[in-house]
Amino acid sequence: MLVQSVPMLDLGHQHRLVADEVAEGFARVLASNSYVLGREVEQFEREYGDYLGLAHVVGVGNGTDALELALAAAGVGPGDEVVIPANTFVATAEAVVRVGATLRLVDVTDDHLIDPAEVALALSSRTRAVIPVHLYGRIADVAAIRRLVGPDVLIVEDAAQSQGARTAGRAAGALGDVAATSFYPGKNLGAYGDAGAVTTNDAGIADRVRALRNHGGTARYEHRIVGSNSRLDSLQAVVLSAKLRHLDAWNAERRVLAARYRQGLARPGITVPTAPEYEAHVYHQFVVELDDRNRVFAELVAAGIGVGIHYPTPVHLLPAFASAGLGGVGDFPRAERQAGRILSLPIYPGLTERAQDRVIASLLEAIG
Repeated sequence: MLVQSVPMLDLGHQHRLVADEVAEGFARVLASNSYVLGREVEQFEREYGDYLGLAHVVGVGNGTDALELALAAAGVGPGDEVVIPANTFVATAEAVVRVGATLRLVDVTDDHLIDPAEVALALSSRTRAVIPVHLYGRIADVAAIRRLVGPDVLIVEDAAQSQGARTAGRAAGALGDVAATSFYPGKNLGAYGDAGAVTTNDAGIADRVRALRNHGGTARYEHRIVGSNSRLDSLQAVVLSAKLRHLDAWNAERRVLAARYRQGLARPGITVPTAPEYEAHVYHQFVVELDDRNRVFAELVAAGIGVGIHYPTPVHLLPAFASAGLGGVGDFPRAERQAGRILSLPIYPGLTERAQDRVIASLLEAIG
């Protein structure tokens, strides 16, 4: 009998739930001939702002642009230092470099999140911003970082993996001075292509992002500053509005799946993620740690189990930053150790218990 494979990600379930609403919205956009920005984008920006409890959401082309535009709009640039964790997707570091600022890396906690104690050691007179990354769907300790840095250092959240996550009732993306998020298709709130947003309560930052995303102006042929072209298109806004109405339910489903993984993988040799009760972790990824990760990864792939590694190389060891003087092997030991042990398991709305049980059984068999 042919054994069905379990993909790392399957978006078909989500699409089926919103297909009719998306089709109606697409037809409306096609009839309007308004494909970039426009009414649908404004509607989604309002809806997502209400969801986060924020005054301003500015839709942009993708999550990387959102980070760069958030930094630029907040005035971060040459001569400034920006503190980021060593274990993050490359876009976090790219955005800092692209605005001309200097990267300062810090190590992470055992929970994979930026370590406030390490942030304190990295601060200098040139520190302009800290970027806490809400990695894998869990919120970094923004409150502790704020206490350390005070009011004069910006907190720019990287909320690309945390749509819907909350801590003590407050939403990821609404905890710092400004935040950037990605709506890449695989995110908890995903578009049907690239999309992103900057979120903030600061009207000045929001206004500058609106200009920067649209060639430096907010009206046709108005160019107040040198900007770029990073606008959310209307079709993606239709998808995002439709999916936003399901986001809390989908995140609740992820938490149920995460609880089943924790129960099924409660074995020596496997470290599973947890979160305190006051925190609504949204499990963008379910990341375990284990010895002999590469062998286990290969065996699971051979068995038809979709797994991933997020991320295999810390920022300071990436070739792109070899000349940046960020450090070498051994300088960020927790991030480096985790990079050699982490394994991401399938977790998404629509993953069946039968499929999840196969993932659990295959992993337990692989680790012996």
